[in-house]
Amino acid sequence: MISGLIKIMKTNYIKIAKDVIDLEIKALKKLRNNIDNSFNTAVEMISKCKSKVIFSGVGKSGIIANKIAATMSSVGTPSFYLSASDSSHGDLGSISKKDILVLISYSGKTNELKNIIQFANRNKIILISIVSRKESLLFKASDIGLLIPNVAEAAGIVPTSSTTSQLALGDALAISVMKKKGFGKKDFKKVHPAGNLGMQLKSVEDVMLKNNKIPFINENLTLHEGLKLINSKNLGLLIAVNNKKYTTGIFTDGDIKRAINNKVDLKRNLIKEFMTKKPISVEKDMLAAKALNLMNEKKITSLCVFKKGNIKKTIGIIHIHNILSANIN
Repeated sequence: MISGLIKIMKTNYIKIAKDVIDLEIKALKKLRNNIDNSFNTAVEMISKCKSKVIFSGVGKSGIIANKIAATMSSVGTPSFYLSASDSSHGDLGSISKKDILVLISYSGKTNELKNIIQFANRNKIILISIVSRKESLLFKASDIGLLIPNVAEAAGIVPTSSTTSQLALGDALAISVMKKKGFGKKDFKKVHPAGNLGMQLKSVEDVMLKNNKIPFINENLTLHEGLKLINSKNLGLLIAVNNKKYTTGIFTDGDIKRAINNKVDLKRNLIKEFMTKKPISVEKDMLAAKALNLMNEKKITSLCVFKKGNIKKTIGIIHIHNILSANIN
């Protein structure tokens, strides 16, 4: 049935799609060649902002402004979107003198922008514009003007190429500020704790067992004492340490079973005689996903965790169940 519909179609919509995309590619190439030192100035200014970066626009430009504000916030620069229309009805009060205002408008002449422009100029609020016309009110009133080249829109009327250019420039601005501020993976994880990417950026330290949850046992205690402790902890393993509290091995329920099968006297033989010496340890800052790969590679279910520079001292233990429970894979 679907193939029959395709046969009777008179319009080649694939060609239309490609034409629209070609127009937007041309717009992006023009934008790329048009970026000048004002972009550097805008990055420096935003990266030094001690308050908020407020994005605003009207219509389709307002939608783009909203998206850029969300991106900027997600990479470490507090930002929010302010409706240019609503700003004339009390919302101007949300802008402080320490904020930076970014106004987006293709023409720069939209009536709804006049009040917010005047408010910014009157209160000496830094104003950055993303606009296509130098002769516009918006560009002339701006402290920094980021020019978008005039572009051909799809069907000649629909904001398409222009909004694509605005979005691309906003993304470039957000990433540049992120790089300037040194916002990295650890910072990203803090502001994206529930997202999939945030999950994959969790470190071993984020999911490990620590403090009194670590099942330590002195290596000089008997297998019988080890059996009692391993049953009470319900982890299937113990971390063996010497008298200096340095980790010397890992003792598992499998070790106990082998000892019992070999009819070993549990009350006379010691943990250190049956434990696995020099257990595999990882640093606390290692990504949990990488630790999982290591477990799979070595065919083990647990790793000792140490703090950089002190591998002998176990500060945590990470079990494969801890990682899987955190939805890390």
